[in-house]
Amino acid sequence: MNEPLVRTLARELSLAPAQVSRTLELFDAGNTLPFVARYRKEVTGGLDEVQLRDLRERADYLRAMEKRKEAILDALRKQGKLTDDLERRIRRAETKQVIEDLYLPFRRKRKTRAAIAVERGLGPLAEEVWSGRIDDAGARREARKFVDPEREVPDEDAALQGARDILAERISEDAELRGWIRRLLRERGAVRSKAARGKKEKISKFQDYYDFSEPVRRIASHRVLAIRRGEAEGLLRWSIEGPDEETLARMERAYLRDRRAREEMTEVIGDAWRRILAPTIGSEIQTELRDRAEEEAIRIFGENLEELLLASPAGQQTVLGLDPGLRTGVKVAVTSPTGAVLETDTLYLHQPEPFASGIRALVERQRPRFVAVGNGTGSRETEAAVRKVLEALPNGEKPDVVTVNEAGASVYSASDVAREELPELDVTLRGAVSIARRLQDPLAELVKIDPKSIGVGQYQHDVSQPRLKERLDEVVQICVNRVGVEVNTASPSLLSYVAGIGPTLARRIVAQREERGGFRSRKELLEVPRLGAKAFEQAAGFLRIREGDEPLDRTAVHPERYGVVEAIARDRGLPVADLLENEEALGDVRIDRFVSAEVGRPTLADILEELERPGRDPRDRFEPPAFRDDIRNLEDLKEGMRLEGVITNVVAFGAFVDVGVHQDGLVHISQLADRYVEDPQAVVRVGQKIQVTVLSVDPERRRIALSMKAKAN
Repeated sequence: MNEPLVRTLARELSLAPAQVSRTLELFDAGNTLPFVARYRKEVTGGLDEVQLRDLRERADYLRAMEKRKEAILDALRKQGKLTDDLERRIRRAETKQVIEDLYLPFRRKRKTRAAIAVERGLGPLAEEVWSGRIDDAGARREARKFVDPEREVPDEDAALQGARDILAERISEDAELRGWIRRLLRERGAVRSKAARGKKEKISKFQDYYDFSEPVRRIASHRVLAIRRGEAEGLLRWSIEGPDEETLARMERAYLRDRRAREEMTEVIGDAWRRILAPTIGSEIQTELRDRAEEEAIRIFGENLEELLLASPAGQQTVLGLDPGLRTGVKVAVTSPTGAVLETDTLYLHQPEPFASGIRALVERQRPRFVAVGNGTGSRETEAAVRKVLEALPNGEKPDVVTVNEAGASVYSASDVAREELPELDVTLRGAVSIARRLQDPLAELVKIDPKSIGVGQYQHDVSQPRLKERLDEVVQICVNRVGVEVNTASPSLLSYVAGIGPTLARRIVAQREERGGFRSRKELLEVPRLGAKAFEQAAGFLRIREGDEPLDRTAVHPERYGVVEAIARDRGLPVADLLENEEALGDVRIDRFVSAEVGRPTLADILEELERPGRDPRDRFEPPAFRDDIRNLEDLKEGMRLEGVITNVVAFGAFVDVGVHQDGLVHISQLADRYVEDPQAVVRVGQKIQVTVLSVDPERRRIALSMKAKAN
C-alpha cells in the first residue's frame, strides 16, 4: 500500500493509518461497499457507508492526482524542462489545480496573441523590457529594430504591443500569482448575474437574478444552479467580480520592482489581469461553484431517495391500486399479498353509478386491506368517490384508503421491465399495478424505475448526469442491502442491486429459480451459471431464503459465520433453529468466549442481534397519512389552518409538503423550526408526517406557504 497516500487520507479524514490501509485493501480486492460496511467491521474499525464512500472517493482522487503528476513529470523530462525545484513543487502539490498551474507555462498552447508575437520575432524585445535594463524611452527605441512589415510588424507600436502580449502571458502563467488570485476571489469575490441582452423586460422565474450579486463564499448551491439554468435558457449572464484595485496593486508590487520601463510594464500588468487572469480564473471559480452546487444537489437527491426507498411498507396485503384519470378513466389493478395481479379494470368518474358498483364489486370480491390512490391529476376526486362507496360497507370490510406518490409510475409503465413483468397488460394499466405494489413495498417497486424519474431532487437535470447516476445507483444498492432480499420472490430489478450480483446474474438467478421451483438454501446459489465464489461472498448475507432447509438462511448472518452460531448453539445446548428469536437463550451469551482472530466483538454483536430478530426489516411500521376530508382543493386552504402533511421533497431552501390538495406547499428553511436551521435534512426527511400551519395561499401562481413552527409568523 502506498504509504504517503495512506498518511494523507488518515490525516484528512481523521482515521488511523492502519484502518485506512486495511480498508483500501478490501476495496482494491473488489469488495463492495455494502459488504465491507456490514461484514468487515473488524477490518474497517466500524466505518459506516458514508465514511467508506468518502474514503474510497478521496483515495480515487489522490491516486488520479499522482498519476497526473507522473504524466506531467515525464512530459517535462522529454522537453528537457524539468528542474529539481520544479519537480519538488509538483510532487508537493496537494490539488490538481496547483499541478496544472505549475505545468501551464510548458503546455502546448493554441495560437495565442503571445505565440503569434513570438513567431514574429518579438521575444527578444519582450526580454529587454522584462530585464529592467531599459526604460520606456529605451523600449521604444529598441522596438524600432523589430519593425518588419513582412512579418506583420509595421511599426514600433505594433512591436511593443507584441512584446506586451508575450509578457502578459508570462505573468498570467505565474503559479504563485494564480493561486493568490484564486484565494482572493474565493474569499472576496462576488457572483454577479444580469439579464441577457433584450431579456430584462421578460417576466420569468429568473427575475430575481436580473440584477443580482452575492459573495462567492456565501452563495447557496440552489442559487448557483438557478443562475446556471437561467444562463442555459438564454435569460441570464453571470460572472465573478473581484477587487480589481487590490489585485492590480499586488501585481504591480511584484512585477514593477527593478523594472525601468514602468509605463510598458503597467500596461502589461493591466492586460494580464483584465484580458487573461480575471476571465480565466473567474471561469475556474464559476466551475468550482458549479461543482460544489452539483455535489450538494446530488447529495440532497441521494438522501431524499434513501428516505423514499426506506419508506414504511404496508407489507404482504391485498391492495386495490387506482391510477386516477378524469378524461381517460381511473385505471384499476388489484394485487395479491405477493404482488401478483389479480384483476384489472377501467372505471370513469363521470359515470358515478358504474364507478361505485365497480369499486364495490372489487372490494367484495378481493377483500383488499388497502386502496392505494395515485396522487396525480384527479387524485382527490377519485379518493372522494372511493370513500363514498366504502361508507356504505360494514366497518369490518372497509379497506383503508391511502394516497401514494406516483412519481415515475408512467416511466415504469412504458419500460422494458414493465413489458417483461406484465406483458399481458396495456401500458395504461401497468401504472395502477405499480401504485398498488409501491404501497406494499416501496423499495421493491421503486428499484424498477430510473432514480432520476422519481422526482425527489433539486435541479436534477442541471447536474452531471454520470455523477448523479453513480450516486443514486449507490444509494439504491445501499438501501436494498440494508433491508435484504427474499431470493425466491424478488424481481430481477431488485436482485440486480444486491452486492456482487448485477443485472446479468440477477436474470440467471431468476431463470434458475423458475427451473428448479425455488432455492432451498443459499449454497444452491453457487449452482447458478457464472455465479462464482466472490459474487457469492459479496451477496449471500443480503439474500434471504425464509422457507429453506437452513434456519440461518433467513437471517442476515453471513454463511462464513455459520460456524460461530453453531458454536453458540452448542454452548447453549440447543439446536441452531431454537436459538432464533430466543431472547432467554441469547440474553446472557458471553461474547468474549467466541472472539477469534477472524471474528471480533462488532461482528458477534451483529450476529446476536440478528438471532434475536432474524431477517429484521429496518424500516418503520406503516401508518397511512390522515388528510382532512374537507380540504380537497387549493381554494379550500385558509391562512392559519393547522394541517397534517407528508414531506415529498427536501431541497436546500426548505421542504415541499403534500397536504392533500394536488399542489405541494413549501416550508421555507426559515419556517422549519423555532431555531436556526442550516441544513433542512437535519430537521426533516422525505415521507415524514408533520403538522403545518398555512401561512399564505396564492391561487394564481399555485403557491402555498407553510410553517412547521409552533407559532407560525
